[in-house]
Amino acid sequence: MQLDDLYRQVIMDHYKNPRNKGKFEDGAITVDLNNPTCGDKITLQLKVNNGIVEDARYTGDGCSISMSSASMMTAAVKGKTLDEAREMTARFSQLMLGEDVQFDDYEDIEALSGVNKFPARIKCATLSWNALRKVIDEEQFNK
Repeated sequence: MQLDDLYRQVIMDHYKNPRNKGKFEDGAITVDLNNPTCGDKITLQLKVNNGIVEDARYTGDGCSISMSSASMMTAAVKGKTLDEAREMTARFSQLMLGEDVQFDDYEDIEALSGVNKFPARIKCATLSWNALRKVIDEEQFNK
């Protein structure tokens, strides 16, 4: 099996069996973002306690790339400090630029590395990560 095939399987697994899909009823920081060029929409919610992401959930509609990326991101960010989560968003941006970036603690994210070959899909992959950055900015601003 080639690496591209394996990556497609990982992406489709997150799309068909999303992790952390759903919403919190209360006590979460919430951000809504959309990608008007393709219609992808996401609502990201984080529960943050003492600067640590205790839990993350998302809801949304979109293509397999955007929804898989949200699934991967919410799984990877749990237990991270806000600074660590912000650093992850920077690394993901580098990945989308074609740089060789490792996500040792959550390797599924690396399955999205091929997205950079399709510039129109980069916005799909980064939607949830942009939402994460916005949540972090809002949380740190309110401190």
